[in-house]
This record gives sequence, C-alpha cells and structure tokens, in this order.
Amino acid sequence: MRKEQQVETGLIYDVNDNPSIGKKFLFGLQHIFAAFSGIVVVPLVISGSLGFDSKMTTSLISASILAAGIATIIQARGIGRVGSRVACIMGTDFTFVSPAISVGSTLGMPGIVGATILGSFFEIILSFFIKPLMKLFPPLVTGTVVCLIGLTLLPVSIDWAAGGSGALDYGSLLNVSIAMLVMIVTLILNRYGKGLVSSASILIGMLVGYLVCIPLGMVDFTPVAEASWFAMPNILEYGVVFDWKAVLAFIPAYFVTTIETVGCLKAVGETSQIEMDDKKIGSGILADGVGSIVGGLVGSFSNTSFSQNVGLISLTKVASKHVAVMAGILLVCLGLFPKLAGVINGIPQPVLGGVGLVMFGMVAAAGIKTLSRVELTDRNLLIIATSMALGLGVTFRPDFIGQLPEALQMIFSSGISTGTIVALILNLLLKEDKVVATKAAKTEVVV
Repeated sequence: MRKEQQVETGLIYDVNDNPSIGKKFLFGLQHIFAAFSGIVVVPLVISGSLGFDSKMTTSLISASILAAGIATIIQARGIGRVGSRVACIMGTDFTFVSPAISVGSTLGMPGIVGATILGSFFEIILSFFIKPLMKLFPPLVTGTVVCLIGLTLLPVSIDWAAGGSGALDYGSLLNVSIAMLVMIVTLILNRYGKGLVSSASILIGMLVGYLVCIPLGMVDFTPVAEASWFAMPNILEYGVVFDWKAVLAFIPAYFVTTIETVGCLKAVGETSQIEMDDKKIGSGILADGVGSIVGGLVGSFSNTSFSQNVGLISLTKVASKHVAVMAGILLVCLGLFPKLAGVINGIPQPVLGGVGLVMFGMVAAAGIKTLSRVELTDRNLLIIATSMALGLGVTFRPDFIGQLPEALQMIFSSGISTGTIVALILNLLLKEDKVVATKAAKTEVVV
C-alpha cells in the first residue's frame, strides 16, 4: 500500500500517515531547525528595542519557544473546531514587531500582553467568515501568493548564507563556502539518498555544517553555558494591561497575518496534495487566534503560521501532521529546558542559509506549479506580473512605503500581504474575457 501511495501522490508520508517515533523525532527536528531562528529573533528584536535586561530577554525567548510549541500542537493535531490538522509550524511573525515596540514603549510588557490577547479575538472572529473570503482565492491568486512566499523569503536565506544581516564578515568566502557545502550535501542526499537518508536530508546537511563550523570557531556555546537547565514560564508573569488604543495598533497586524495564513495553508495544501477548503482554512486561522492567546498568557507574543516550513514538505516528501505535532512537543521541551534551546540557537547563520536557499526555492516552485495549471491569458499574466512586482518591490525596497501612515505601512510592509491584496483586487476588477470564461466552463463540465 505504501508503494502504491508513493506512486500516486509522490509523498513518502501523507498528511494522516503516522511514522515511527524515531522518524517523527528526526523529521520534527528538521522543522524546528527551519523555524527556530524566526521564533527566537522576534523576542530578541523587541527586547533590544525596548531595553529589556538579559534576564527578561531570556525569559521572553523561552516563553516564545514554549508558546510556539503549544500553538503548533493545536494547529497540527486539532482540538474540536480549532486547528487545520496539517503539517503547519507556528511561531511569532515579524509583522508584530512594530506594534509590539510601539505599545511596549508606553505600556511596557503588560500592554503588549493585553493587546496580544484582546487583538487575537479579531482574528478569531475573522475565522468564521472565511467561506466568502475563500471565493476570492482561485488558483490564479493562490499560485501567485505561494510563489511570493518563497521569493520574499529568499533574501532572508541569502543573508543567512552570507553570515547574517549586519555581520562584520558578511559575504566572506568562509561563510559562503559553508552555506554551499550544506546546500550541496542536502541536495545530493535528497536526490540520491534512500529512505530515511533522503527524508532527513535537511537535518543531516545542517549537522554536517554544524560539525564543520565547530573547529572553525563559528559556534558560540556561551548561550548554552549561561542558560538554566529548567525554566517554567509563569502565567501573566509581567501582569496585563488592557488598553483599546494598544489593541487598535495590533489589529492591522492580525489582519495581515490572517491573509498570510490563508496563503500559507494553501501552500501547505499544495505541497501536501490535499484540498484546503474554507472549513480547514477557517480552522487554521482560528488556531492562529487561540495560539496568540496562549502566547500572551505565557508572557510571549502573537503566534501565526511559519511559511518557511512549507518548503520542507516539498523537499522531504513528508507531509504528516504527526511530524508537526512532534515538532510542537520538541519546541515545548526546548522552552522548558533553555540549555537545549541554546544548542540550537548556536547554529551558525551560513548553515541555516544553505538549507534555506533550497527550502524557500521549493516554495516558489510549488507556486509556479499551481500557476502552470492556470490558463495564462493576457489578463492573468497582468495580474501575476503586477502582484509579483509590487510584492517583491516592497520586499527589496521597504523605504518605498516609508511615507505612508503607520497603519498602511504595517499592512503593506510584508511582500506577501502586498502581493496578495493586489492579486485579490485585480482579480475582482479586471474582468475575464468572455470567450476564455466560456471555454473554462466547458472544460470543467467535460472533466
């Protein structure tokens, strides 16, 4: 049955397949490695901007990891109506950095916690109105969004490969060489490896890079030495302040992440080869909202789906939701045991860059695959071109929107949200040629 399934779907493990505990552990680790830097960097940026001390920063990082783990379990496993029940990894998105700093500068961490919890109800309410929203996401829009997810993430992986944005040795031969080594090892193992070796190619590639970096002095073990063995986050440790002005600052961010989650879940569906209907999408967005409440309660930030992990499914052919649940369990453990988190946090940037280039490229390729099933009429090409141009434009040149009001800056600061909004509007405004529409309708009837 397994061989027949592989031939039919191209996947080693489908969404509902449950690998052995050992395989789930290895595959789960890969997801954590792909998402970990994103989870950690947001609390670091917010803490640095607000001048929090090192103890509080460490506490925020642990809480963010813990919240990401709980939110991932809820999203992948599902609880009642909550959760999309696909391999989706959760964590704090950069979209929330700006409003968190804005609110934190006046109300401190209690204000951020209050805005996180109250603002999440906006996303929860939106989750019940996904059905009319989903009509706005035909393959033309979905393919464009998925493509943008991959393309807008590529600069991040390039920065990683070069040594990290702002690094003194940015783009050094050593950094680039290590990134290329990791990428080549990953590609060879994924393409020519058998069974577990192929599926765990990301993990093995990163391990090879990690081991190479140790004698070169590129692995910093200081966070491991300074971290405590065990840390239990306290519920509402910093207190909570509910202020409607603070909530209003968070609502645009929640709107943006709702749009991005729709695109992300669609991308997961494409790579997992399952239909993501409005019910599943709505449940996924509901899980976003619930995960954000969890984040606020444990003293962290809002949670949303992580786009970078979609490429992992395409590359490894492992779409099992049980693997994502295992990743969530491991994240919870890392949140409770900071020393373990410190080991992963010490992964050099070039190592992440080597696998990131492949993974994010695979996401973009998945979008191209979706668009290949769309008839590329002049109208459709115009929508794709304009959405891509503006989405990539604000990604590469963020100063382009620097003079807009703060609320609009927040909405359009993400290339994904910009491209998605443009694609949605143009798809509604630009009427399809009647001949093409009639032909498409006849094709559907024949099929």
